[in-house]
Amino acid sequence: MSKEKKEKTKKCGTYIGGQAVIEGVMMQGKTCMACAVRDPDGNIQIESKRLNPSPALKKASKIPFVRGVVNMVVSLFRGTKILTRSASVYGDDDEEGGKISGWLAEKMKISVMDVVAVISVFLGILLAVGLFIFLPRWFTNLIIDAAPVLKETAWQYVLWGAFKFVIFLAYLGIILILKDIRRLYKYHGAEHKTINAFEHGMELTPESVKKASRIHDRCGTSFLFIVVLINVLVLSLVLWATGISEKTIPNGILRFFAQLGVELVLLPVLAGVSYEILKLLAKFDNWFVKIFKLPGMLLQKTLTTREPDEEMIEVAIAAFKKVLEMDADPSVPETSFTTGGILSKMLKETKSKFEKAGIDESDAEWIYSIVLEIKRSELSKDRKVKPSESKRINELIEQRLTGKPLWYIIGDTEFYGLKIKVDERALIPRPETEVLADTVIKSVEHGDKILDMCTGSGCIAIAVAKACADKGVTVTASDISDAAIMLAKENAAENKVKINFVVGDMFSNVHGKFKIVVCNPPYIKSGEIPEIQREVREFEPKVALDGGEDGLDFYRRIAADIKPHMAKDGMLIMECGEGQTEAILALFKKREYAMVIKDLAGVDRFVKIVF
Repeated sequence: MSKEKKEKTKKCGTYIGGQAVIEGVMMQGKTCMACAVRDPDGNIQIESKRLNPSPALKKASKIPFVRGVVNMVVSLFRGTKILTRSASVYGDDDEEGGKISGWLAEKMKISVMDVVAVISVFLGILLAVGLFIFLPRWFTNLIIDAAPVLKETAWQYVLWGAFKFVIFLAYLGIILILKDIRRLYKYHGAEHKTINAFEHGMELTPESVKKASRIHDRCGTSFLFIVVLINVLVLSLVLWATGISEKTIPNGILRFFAQLGVELVLLPVLAGVSYEILKLLAKFDNWFVKIFKLPGMLLQKTLTTREPDEEMIEVAIAAFKKVLEMDADPSVPETSFTTGGILSKMLKETKSKFEKAGIDESDAEWIYSIVLEIKRSELSKDRKVKPSESKRINELIEQRLTGKPLWYIIGDTEFYGLKIKVDERALIPRPETEVLADTVIKSVEHGDKILDMCTGSGCIAIAVAKACADKGVTVTASDISDAAIMLAKENAAENKVKINFVVGDMFSNVHGKFKIVVCNPPYIKSGEIPEIQREVREFEPKVALDGGEDGLDFYRRIAADIKPHMAKDGMLIMECGEGQTEAILALFKKREYAMVIKDLAGVDRFVKIVF
């Protein structure tokens, strides 16, 4: 055997077949199917599903002649669904389509893709009936009317069959005018090249697969050709033999429906026979079989496949490899496309997912609000979520499900109307701490010197400096953590305020006297830290949480060391843990005045002490 002939011989037979879809390829194996699509960002998305046919369907798919009908019906519905799914990934709505999608989402609570799927099937059936049933008869009747001598003869059925073939070929050729169809046929070529490359033992890389043939003998084009051929031959004989003619059924309408009924009854039989012929031809590769394969091969070469580029081949390889992986390992999980959807449905699903994971549902609302750039109060107004928006939402959801705090994921949060960058270097500012900042701001007088101890992200110091910029105040912020001070400096620069930053443990490295000292120190009891929320316990800095055995260690240190740093009539304003205010006030016996301030939930949360 020559070297060239050896290269053409298949080395690795495969059961995997495929289908071109919108900007991608679907591959199907024994136990699963995978559809790979390149999205608008240039990334390859893969949706993979396990095939779980019913016992009856499994049995039917093994019976000769019956299995052809089963495969045809299953392929029709599965193919339509896959095409719709791939279209939903490929791109966002255009302006006009977006209006329609928005209206359907708001008024009908349905996706435009659901409507498209139903319409596609309906129009597909109408097109098939019109092109391959009505049109051939109409053309045949035109000829018969011009040449009555052909009426009720075998030539009438020969003409009818010939027109079916011509219309079939014309349809395949005419749709090539459409740019999207030409791209679809390129992905069809990528599918064939990938399967051929694998079967011939070639490396599955775009460069290698590109060298493979885009013609394959198990192609659906060949199946369609055989179906049309068998349809013409068998139906012509049956209709001629049954004598359904003008003589037996004078009424033209009744005669048409009688012939149509015969076609429909025989369609499953013809599909079953065609399928068996195709499988038989695929088993052999001699000159005799090639004669029967030749028409289908020519149709692939001239009409239904085009040379793909390497990016298209890369998509086909991704789908093929996924099927190989899932068929080899039943534990490989299914995957889904990132597509658009209806806001209310998506938000409801996310809240349910968060509830199961022990995450507050408000985080789901924040994610959608931030990505969609709408207020949380506007989430009740339904709309279409675009694929690009859905992708970003899913990325944030997956990160949040790891336990990572939402605002660390987002990268910033709002505090007192200011944008504050947050990450693992410091605690995330809490809403109730805005009351602490507000209390300080309302207490400031012109020229005051203010110290913010345990500054963390710098949110309090920045809020005070920003709000009191016209009062000539001087703000100093200190923290034991170099990393926290770096973060606070970044936030100060972002918000364009001047603050003196000091790295030190409480009052160490702090010099001078201050009219206001504000502090939000660690106040959680050491023994309670293992019981607090996972996102706080595992992600936020422990040094900013642990207040010692009773949670009051830092308050004792402040009480002991504050006097040298407090100006005359100065005040200390602090945040406290729930139930700690009385114990904290007891530490400051030498004071002129003290008061307790409640937080937004009505809990005693802050103490204000005047010396």
